[in-house]
Amino acid sequence: MSPPELEAYLHAHIPLSKAMQVSVQMADEAAVVLAAPLAPNINHRETVFGGSASAVAILAAWSLLHTRLQRAGIASRLVIQRNSMDYGLPITGDFTARSFVPEEVETWPAFLRMLTRKARGRIAVGAVLEQKGREVGRLEGEFVALGASAG
Repeated sequence: MSPPELEAYLHAHIPLSKAMQVSVQMADEAAVVLAAPLAPNINHRETVFGGSASAVAILAAWSLLHTRLQRAGIASRLVIQRNSMDYGLPITGDFTARSFVPEEVETWPAFLRMLTRKARGRIAVGAVLEQKGREVGRLEGEFVALGASAG
């Protein structure tokens, strides 16, 4: 799935992404990078609202799993089960969220095995929020894929 295709998918199926003006900068096997401007995500302190920062980080993590499962030909329902968000610094302008699978060599194959054998798989995904090349936040999330079938 190309970045424009992923962006169109997000805007059509997750309307909040369109309202937040989220754009897809990159989408490959290793990471998805989403960008969001300050204006539609601003709070009363003229920084990014914490809920917006968290939503963009979750979207980036979800998008990485969604695109990887599509590439693997596996259709499933993908939901977030839990997450923790660290807000390191106030975000004073446009920002990005880059997602990744920690310890991928071990976790991705195990996730796919469980998903195809049991129709349910669980995996941890991270995302780093950055503004002007500086880390400003970090998400750790756990996602569950349900009902795997050949897509």
